[in-house]
Amino acid sequence: DTHLNSSFEGDKLIIINRCQEGSHRLHRSLPQVDRRRETPITSKMKFSAALFASIVLGSGAADAFTAGVRRTAKVSPVSLKETISEELGTPCEDECAMDSFPNMPASVHPGVVTGQAMLDLLDHAKENGYAIPAVNCVSSSGINACLEAARKNDAPIIIQFSSGGSQFYGGKGLSNKNYAAAIAGAISGAFHVRTMAEQYGVPVILHTDHCAKKLLPWVDGLLAASERYHAKHGEPLFSSHMIDLSEEPIEENIDICKDYLTRFAKIGMLLEMELGITGGEEDGVNNEDVAIEDLYSKPEEIFQVYDALTPISNMFTVAAAFGNVHGVYSPGNVKLEPKILSRAQAYISEKLGNSAPADGKPVNFVFHGGSGSDVTDIQEAIGYGVIKMNIDTDTQWSYWNGINQYSKKNYDYLQGQIGNPEGPEKPNKKYYDPREALRAAETNTVNRLDQCFADLKCTNILGLGAAEEADNVLGPRRGGLPV
Repeated sequence: DTHLNSSFEGDKLIIINRCQEGSHRLHRSLPQVDRRRETPITSKMKFSAALFASIVLGSGAADAFTAGVRRTAKVSPVSLKETISEELGTPCEDECAMDSFPNMPASVHPGVVTGQAMLDLLDHAKENGYAIPAVNCVSSSGINACLEAARKNDAPIIIQFSSGGSQFYGGKGLSNKNYAAAIAGAISGAFHVRTMAEQYGVPVILHTDHCAKKLLPWVDGLLAASERYHAKHGEPLFSSHMIDLSEEPIEENIDICKDYLTRFAKIGMLLEMELGITGGEEDGVNNEDVAIEDLYSKPEEIFQVYDALTPISNMFTVAAAFGNVHGVYSPGNVKLEPKILSRAQAYISEKLGNSAPADGKPVNFVFHGGSGSDVTDIQEAIGYGVIKMNIDTDTQWSYWNGINQYSKKNYDYLQGQIGNPEGPEKPNKKYYDPREALRAAETNTVNRLDQCFADLKCTNILGLGAAEEADNVLGPRRGGLPV
């Protein structure tokens, strides 16, 4: 267990070589090294730093180090990834300060995971028979509820934005011409997720949901932001994006996805593509009248996608259709056929022959339209290689119903600023304070997500144990600090 620290007066370089098993983050510019940058490295330090790195870490690491300090324009930040807490100087204690988790691959760390760390997380899900809930969010309050639920369930989570949700996050008072509000809103949400995910001490995949052909300029704006972020931080801003061209001819779908995957792979981003159509209606996309045969993907089509994308990168997932429908419908109206996924895995494994994976599941599948699905179908699909399930409708309802129940419970205190059953002069401020209703929404959503984590067999995954009660959450009249 070797710890090496070297500091220079003025500009400081800290190189920490942690060889202890399981106590490092792999997703750094140097393998098995956790490096913290306090200030930019000047050009005069570049040679000395590289020489020091070659002595301590070997010539390969020195090459990687010098490659990582290439200058840009007038500013020369070090292209070495640091945590958002380190970058911003925010408090980071307990789980936040961990480099990895007891039960996870060493690369998987608190905060947003990208690149190899993200692949290791998805592989861990497939190998251990669970899927990660992917929740659509439209506000910082919704994001916090997801993070709270993830820590409560000792599990990873996927937080994702749709184009409409991104626009709402940016504000409905902002013009969305050329998708400006949707781009800005998603980027704002991404920084909120990055800042708070570390604080909650859970790994998060930061994703965007359905992007139809007409919405590609939205993802183009986000991809450009990730490329700029990667140039400064060594990883993309987002973990992954979904390109949904399921309504286009399959050849066009695949060709465009190949172009995007080529660009994604350069910065360690994952592509989710859709094959076949998810029925129902979501975020302004209405597929309620789609032909029934389009709700079910064919093994040959899934292999066509796999065969085209794999030579570019293994960083892709497939949202294959097996009767999925967005929204919640009465029992019997949705006919899921998870065995479509099993047949596809078998078909592709046969095509691959000796190069097929030992588990017989070469494809990472995504389950769209998970809200309201029968738990038997969900867990059968997980057995066939589903590693992610989207949740939106159920959490929309849980968030609203939390507010609804709060309103009913406190109805007599919410009819005016002054006057309630305790007296005509009694103030009601503490009842109509927006934080009260929003917290009720968050709590109800956390409880609903508990069921989602259980259904997906995604509980007690990280090895952190039960979360401790939060300190200082009460107002000053009840013993807390002023809020």
